[in-house]
Amino acid sequence: MPVIRRLPDTLVNRIAAGEVVERPASALKELVENAIDAGSRQITIALTQGGLDGIQVTDDGCGMTSDDMALALERHATSKLPDEAIELVATLGFRGEALPSIASVARLTVESRVRGSSEGWRRVVDHGAVTDEGPAALPPGTRIRVEDLFGKIPARRKFLRSPRSEYAACLDVVKRLAMARPDVGFVLEHDGRRVLAVQPGETAPQRVARIVARELADDGVVIDLERGEVRLTGVAGLPTFNRGVADHQYLFVNGRPVRDKLLVGAVRGAYADMLARDRHAVLALFLDIPPPDVDVNVHPAKTEVRFRDPAFVRGFIVSGLRHALEGAGQKSAQTPAAPAMASWQVEPIAPVQPRLESLFARQYAPAPSFTPPANRVSEAGAAWRGYEAQVMAPAQPSVMGRAEVAEAPVPQAVEHPLGVARGQVAETYIIAEASDGLVIVDQHAAHERIVLERLRAGGAGDKVSAAQALLIPEVVELEEVDCDRLEEAAEVMAGFGLALERFGPTAMLVRSVPAALGKGNVQALVRDVADDLAANGAALLLEERLDLVLATMACHGSVRAGRVLNVAEMNALLREMEVTPRSGQCNHGRPTWVKLAHGDIEKLFGRK
Repeated sequence: MPVIRRLPDTLVNRIAAGEVVERPASALKELVENAIDAGSRQITIALTQGGLDGIQVTDDGCGMTSDDMALALERHATSKLPDEAIELVATLGFRGEALPSIASVARLTVESRVRGSSEGWRRVVDHGAVTDEGPAALPPGTRIRVEDLFGKIPARRKFLRSPRSEYAACLDVVKRLAMARPDVGFVLEHDGRRVLAVQPGETAPQRVARIVARELADDGVVIDLERGEVRLTGVAGLPTFNRGVADHQYLFVNGRPVRDKLLVGAVRGAYADMLARDRHAVLALFLDIPPPDVDVNVHPAKTEVRFRDPAFVRGFIVSGLRHALEGAGQKSAQTPAAPAMASWQVEPIAPVQPRLESLFARQYAPAPSFTPPANRVSEAGAAWRGYEAQVMAPAQPSVMGRAEVAEAPVPQAVEHPLGVARGQVAETYIIAEASDGLVIVDQHAAHERIVLERLRAGGAGDKVSAAQALLIPEVVELEEVDCDRLEEAAEVMAGFGLALERFGPTAMLVRSVPAALGKGNVQALVRDVADDLAANGAALLLEERLDLVLATMACHGSVRAGRVLNVAEMNALLREMEVTPRSGQCNHGRPTWVKLAHGDIEKLFGRK
């Protein structure tokens, strides 16, 4: 019979370290969080070989006395939890296992001096054993060095990655913590080379743009939304400013960097109809929520959280992001090939910092209300109606060809934000003249967005949401817990046209599906919705599927590249873009138009 015994302290500490210290970046995160919680205004970090050989964190915080230092190196000792209300913790950490855990798997040197004290104190712990202590000379604050990480635990050491990979993980940790606290200055050095330096006192948007991407100064929108005691702030990149991987999405809850599935799913849902499936938004979101409404203790490293009302949080983030992006109007991201396409009101070329401050000092106005006309397509009137009537018809060069374009009356006034059409290039791009430059429009991408917005806001949206009854109800076999979740969400599903009923402990009966998905695989649809409910607690996947159907319909119902348009049709398309929300990008995140300012054109010809 196995014998129950107590584990030795050294092994207990190493087990605890395994939960907290997985790699150099984990140790660095704990040390920097301690420095922030100590009230530091400046934190300096030095890495050697990506943190494998050495990590040093120096701060100007409150410091520790010799007695405090000895207590801090004991397990389950902390200054961050004043009482037993563990659910109300307001600091970045409180477990009290960071320092002793690190000290059990590395050589740890702690030096600290309290403000007002004439000298500091030093304590050295080598893989769990105190080897030295005594007075130390240093400015007020704390300096901690971690050396020879996992040096006496080769089984852990051999699983660490290359110095370059470990350095990348450490850099990511510092970036996230620096964005969370713009009031604190950070300096990061790697092998003697300074790689990051930010000053204290910046605003959150300035700090984010400086660390994530300076392009966010022109290609991002400021988010500031409040509902009750919950507030969402941050910076979100325009859909046209995207990346191929999601490593530029930074999410924070009450100032704590997290990687939470619920929040990631909300971001994906907000950009669902504005980005291709393999592209990812660039953003930094800060969610402030009362501590009783969020549990930060579900993960040892506190990278995941649990919300009391996840559906509210998810909906709040989706609506906040969409509102901010709609507030940007027809704005689209800049690219090196089109340096002046950021907005209609082109700003003069200026240094990065002034442009950064001017962007984030400005609050974007709410998006103009968009109500699709009942009996006509747009304010363009007859010209636009004739244009749409021929969209799906084969091109007729003899009727609507280049001669007609040339003979059309040419407007003289350039009073519209997107200007007036002057011609068509490669039967794909509309060339328009605006008061401040030259506008180039991708006719298919632009019309694709217009059709999608009309489908969503007009009568077609009701048709998509309508239910299509199944001639023979279909039975879907599932796990019992999945059936329970679907049964709880049945009323919400019915609103989308998916009628579900419980059919025994492990089956659901499907009586109807959304009309737009009627020809799809019912079994796969229900299983995907059940998986989404299990992962996120809200049925966003069905909405995304409907958005994808609308996007597909819009793509097939839009004017194609290669179709010749006359001047009236081109102008009608431009006017419709000016009143359509998010017309700066198509349904796949590509820009629909670019602008070359007069100054940019003059530079091309050497006039400036």
